[in-house]
Amino acid sequence: MMRTIGRAMLAATLLLTTLAATPTPTDKLTTEQLLSHLSTSIDNLKTLRCTVRAKERVEGKYVTAQSTLKLTSSPLRVYLRNQKGIEALWVTGQNGGDAWVYPNSFPYVTLNLDPNGTLMRRDQHHSLLDAGFGSISGIIRGSTQRQDRAFERSFRYTGDTIVAGRPCHVLRSSFPQFRYVSYTPTKAETLTQIANKFGGGEFRIVERNDLSYEKPVPAGKTIQVPNSYGRRTTVCIDQKLMLPLVVEVLDDKGLFERFEFSNIVANQPIPSEEFAKGYKGYKL
Repeated sequence: MMRTIGRAMLAATLLLTTLAATPTPTDKLTTEQLLSHLSTSIDNLKTLRCTVRAKERVEGKYVTAQSTLKLTSSPLRVYLRNQKGIEALWVTGQNGGDAWVYPNSFPYVTLNLDPNGTLMRRDQHHSLLDAGFGSISGIIRGSTQRQDRAFERSFRYTGDTIVAGRPCHVLRSSFPQFRYVSYTPTKAETLTQIANKFGGGEFRIVERNDLSYEKPVPAGKTIQVPNSYGRRTTVCIDQKLMLPLVVEVLDDKGLFERFEFSNIVANQPIPSEEFAKGYKGYKL
């Protein structure tokens, strides 16, 4: 009898222990926690090496590219080389603020180009200075200039998935209110200033209104501006690194852009000579 009671007590104890170890719904990762972890991981990036595959819609057609990237955050230094052999290097405080660009085409000479200018941003949505996860951070956080934070608040943690064999958390935004709105500045404003007010990025403003990146929009000129970054946005976040592996954005015309990150090496020292114009192997 005592042996039976002892077994029953042992079984009850094991059951209680198991139940105590099983996470309750309140123990699960929340949207706010996931956003916080993601932002912290991006903020804490001191160095980054990775491969980036991009698919971006430009004038109704898709432009694809695969690039190897390395950067340091403080000071900001960025080196990129794509599958066509085009190289770009930008270093804080050097070259008069321009990037060194080797086009790997005639006349095969290194150019000095503004990283935010039309030439360097042709056929791509983002500036070299936003390489890595800079633009993603901006999409999720939004701008302090925006009064309406509805888009940023639309992100939800929706579950988990596997990307290239790595477990990921999935963060999604559904924002059916996405549309273009009319905007008329009362004084001359740069594209960056306007994009910060609406959160839709600079590229679509340029494309929609046939503008250039270098020139401000004059006072009194009415332009069409997207009221947010996308209608549907999906971010797959590596559970170990807490960094994005996939970012996909859809708007009123369908797929706007998709970025895939692989071979990520974060916060490992990168020798400073790898950000020198004359580094071995570079054609700059």
